[in-house]
Amino acid sequence: METESEPYVRLATLRQLHQVMADMNTARSLADTLQTVADGVVSGLGYELACVNLVRPDGDLVVAAFSGNSAAEALITGRVGSRDAWDRRLAMGKQWGELRFIPHTEGWVLDEDDVPQWFTAGPPPRFEDEWHPADRLFAPMYATGTSGGELLGVISVDRPRNGRIPGAWGREALQMYAFQAAIAISNARLRSNMQRALVRLEREQQALRASEESFRQAFEYAPSGMAIAEMGGDQHGRILRTNDALCRLLGRPASAMRRYSFSDLVHPEDIGTLLRTSAEGGRAELRLARRDGTYVWVSLRNSVVADAADGPRFLLTHVEDIEERKRRELHLAHRASHDSLTGLPNSAELRARLSARLCRRPQEPGPSAIDSLDAAYGDHRGADANGIGFDFGAPVPHQSNLYEGFDGFDHHVHVAAPEHDESSGADNGTKGLAVLFCDLDGFKSINDRFGHNAGDAVLIEVARRLTSVVRDGDTVARLGGDEFVVLADGLGREDAQDLAVRLRNAIIPPIRVDGRAVRVGASFGIGWAHCGMTAEEVLQSADQRMYVEKRSRSKQHRRAG
Repeated sequence: METESEPYVRLATLRQLHQVMADMNTARSLADTLQTVADGVVSGLGYELACVNLVRPDGDLVVAAFSGNSAAEALITGRVGSRDAWDRRLAMGKQWGELRFIPHTEGWVLDEDDVPQWFTAGPPPRFEDEWHPADRLFAPMYATGTSGGELLGVISVDRPRNGRIPGAWGREALQMYAFQAAIAISNARLRSNMQRALVRLEREQQALRASEESFRQAFEYAPSGMAIAEMGGDQHGRILRTNDALCRLLGRPASAMRRYSFSDLVHPEDIGTLLRTSAEGGRAELRLARRDGTYVWVSLRNSVVADAADGPRFLLTHVEDIEERKRRELHLAHRASHDSLTGLPNSAELRARLSARLCRRPQEPGPSAIDSLDAAYGDHRGADANGIGFDFGAPVPHQSNLYEGFDGFDHHVHVAAPEHDESSGADNGTKGLAVLFCDLDGFKSINDRFGHNAGDAVLIEVARRLTSVVRDGDTVARLGGDEFVVLADGLGREDAQDLAVRLRNAIIPPIRVDGRAVRVGASFGIGWAHCGMTAEEVLQSADQRMYVEKRSRSKQHRRAG
């Protein structure tokens, strides 16, 4: 271009300019594009030096590419100039369209600012249009091609090869080149952003696939049971997927498990526990049905796997086999509540069962039962199993809060003692909770003569015989030593006496211990539990009646052989 004489331009020059513009748009990266822009100024526009200053996200401009002088390139590439200093430069000098030319006569004020720059030596100009070494020419690059758009960067040029200040053709060519460079840089940035987005998307997809694979492996190969179930809708709770551990635990194939929900598999007594378990972080210990009809104790832990857009999607349930732990807990509970020698409920368990049947107030009959109440108690007074009277109308000492916790809807089934009709000698038909206190007669002599091992064998056999006589649901307990207690509900007075006879008859046959036959007798006291009494009071009542019977019986009925 330095040989051109405006307005005559050689076709080869236009072809060269067209080629450098084509190179700008075919560069493979943003860095290549910036370097191609700088090289194009030197090779296509006829300047010896060119620099591309790119606007950074913070607004300052960095020297991103340099062409024409390797020493100057090493000196200023990567250095940053402030946006304020660049705005001052683009507002000075002469405006040639979008270009800014700052002659050496004005540019000396810029020598000390922070914009990276290089200095070229040379003689002062001899002609008016000759280029001075201190002259500066800038070509701003805007996103829209005009100064009204976003500034992308600035092309700085120096030392035209023809040594002259650019004329109209040179100015137009540089301005057009800056416009095309802005387009190329914008496209390169877009491609770079797209490439980064694609790389980021691919990494996210790889991470998602890795996460899904990790979840699948953790789900499938977990040592404890795992299940995924639906949430919401008509199919709420239906099992969608199970792992091998859960299928083995329940003895069911995965295809069969998909036909059920946990409510179909839970033990009927545990359905309430399952329904009370919240979905989010819910925990429950319950029994699930195996394929063979048996049940296994498990611990369920639930968590919701949610979709940020659509809300909860499914329920992830962790199922842990706790059968062995439950077995140990039941064993420990049994040991705590049962006698270690006989296996019968111990004193604490007996008192707990008895207390569960009693409330703190006596049963109050309704208005329709006044006549029968008068007939049974006489002027609203009655007697307990010890013959101790109580008055429904009078306040009971130390029981000021007797009715605390009771409302008009008392669902407790009150326990009452059956009454004996003195005139007819028969029961009045009332059934109650009989407490039969048993004390073995002659047991001490067996312990003394044959030792504690023999005594223990006798106690074990007596416990077995007592248990064989009572009904399912009755309680046979060992208080300690040679004392036993039987709780039998739903008996009248004659029924209780008949039961005492049958229990005594079961005890008195000989018991073989270490090859010898020994005998023990038994004394029974029958007490009656009713609401308003404590468990201790009921046992004391039966104990007292047992001692009355023991004293009243002849020695031959109480001796042991």
